Amino acid sequence: MIYLRLFFEFFKAGLFAVGGGLATLPFLDAMATNTGWFTHQQLADMVAISESTPGPIGVNMATYVGFTTAGIPGSIIATLGLITPSLIIIIIVAAILNRFKENRIVQDIFYGLRPASLGLITAAFVSLVTMSIMTLGEVSFAGGINLVIDCKALILALVLYVLTNKTKLHPAFFLLGSAIVGAVFSFAGA
Repeated sequence: MIYLRLFFEFFKAGLFAVGGGLATLPFLDAMATNTGWFTHQQLADMVAISESTPGPIGVNMATYVGFTTAGIPGSIIATLGLITPSLIIIIIVAAILNRFKENRIVQDIFYGLRPASLGLITAAFVSLVTMSIMTLGEVSFAGGINLVIDCKALILALVLYVLTNKTKLHPAFFLLGSAIVGAVFSFAGA
């Protein structure tokens, strides 16, 4: 039963996440809440690992979640669930696109997908920024949760932003440097 649920959850993410791997983040965030397979902190860790490893981020995260949930078969099933909608859609579109590529309605549909993709990627960006530089503060008497800015993470983000825009270093140096700074200053679990 877990295999069917893994396939279905990642099939939904793959079907509706238009715009690439980062567009799957809102779906993964909801999946963390609905299934309990991983926490929101683990999601942030998955994003960091997936961004630093070869391959598409969405596939890397599906493989990771599948593996931690149900071992190697789970990783295969989750990955297949994520990529199956794309394969089906690509086959269908390729079969009929040549006949209708000059059609104004088809052009308008593809143009209309751009804002949806931008919205999903923007939601992923906001989610990542919130997870990266905000920490939970005290719970107020009214039941609200106060978010507190993690100054170390904010400073690291600003330094990396400046360095990436002012230097010509290879991105691997920034990944390595960030890993060292994270280990030295205990960013994980802070």
